[in-house]
Amino acid sequence: MLRVVESGDVGARLDIFAAEFGGLTRNAVNKLIAAENVTVNGAKTKAGYRLRLGDKVHLRGPSVVALEIAPQALPLDIIYEDSELIVVNKPKGMVVHPAPGHAEGTLVNALLFHCGDSLSGINGVLRPGIVHRIDKDTSGLLVAAKTDRAHNALAKQFAERAILREYIAIVHGRPNPPDGTINAPLARHKINRKKMAVDPAGRAAITHYQTLESFGNFTLIQARLETGRTHQIRAHMAHIGHPVMADPVYSRAKQNFGLDGQALHAQTLGFTHTNGEKMRFEADPPPCFQKALNKIRP
Repeated sequence: MLRVVESGDVGARLDIFAAEFGGLTRNAVNKLIAAENVTVNGAKTKAGYRLRLGDKVHLRGPSVVALEIAPQALPLDIIYEDSELIVVNKPKGMVVHPAPGHAEGTLVNALLFHCGDSLSGINGVLRPGIVHRIDKDTSGLLVAAKTDRAHNALAKQFAERAILREYIAIVHGRPNPPDGTINAPLARHKINRKKMAVDPAGRAAITHYQTLESFGNFTLIQARLETGRTHQIRAHMAHIGHPVMADPVYSRAKQNFGLDGQALHAQTLGFTHTNGEKMRFEADPPPCFQKALNKIRP
C-alpha cells in the first residue's frame, strides 16, 4: 500500500501514520519497519521519522499466518453483505478485535464464524478483515473486508478522508455555537494513557457537529468525522466542555440514565464499493440509547 503525506499528517511519526492507514497495531508496524517493509520515498527509515509533505510511504503488509482466534457463533446484525465486504451494526459492549482481556466474544470472533475463510488477510492474525474500529461501548455501523482488494480500496478511502461517518451522541450542556467544527490535534494523554487529549504536537483531528435537539442540560448532536482518531468525538466534545453523557473516561458527571458507557452511536456509514457504486447505510441507535433520551426529554 502506498500513501502520500498530506498537510494534516505533516510531523506525524512514521510508525503511527503507517499503523493507521494500514489498519495494523503499532507494534506490528514497528516489526515491518525493522524488516524494511515500510519505506519512505523508497528508502529505509526509522519508526520515529517525522513525516514531511509529499513523502511517499510504502507499506508491505505482514504475511498471513494460521489463525489462532476461535470462530464463535455470536449474533451479528448484518446490514449488507456480498462477496467483497460486509457491513454490520455492532452492539454496545462488543469489542471489535481481540486484545488483552478480550480474547473471545469480539466482532472478529463472530466474523470468522460467519465468513469462514472469506476475510482479507492484510492484517495478519490479529484483525482479519478489520479496516476500522469503533470503541467497545460505542454502537453502530462498521465495514469489514472479505478480500484484499476491498481492504486496500477501503483503507485508501479512509486515508483520503473519503468515508462518510456520522454519529449521534447525547452530550452535557448546550454547545455554543450550536453547530460548529472542532479542529484540534489529538495525542495520547501524557499522564493517563487510556485517554486522548488535545495536543499541538498530536495528529490532525477534525470533527463537525450539529445540534439536533436540546433539552435541559443535555443536547442531542450529530457529529461527522473528517478524520478518525482514537476517541475523537469523545475527546473533542470533552475539550469544548460538553462531554458525551455516561462516558466513563471523559465525563465526571455521575448521571448515566441507565447507560453503561457513552451515549454514542455510529449511525451513518458511506463509501465507494470496489465496483464503483456509492453506498450509504444507516442504523438506528440501540434501545438503551433511546431510553436514556426519553428520560431526559421534558
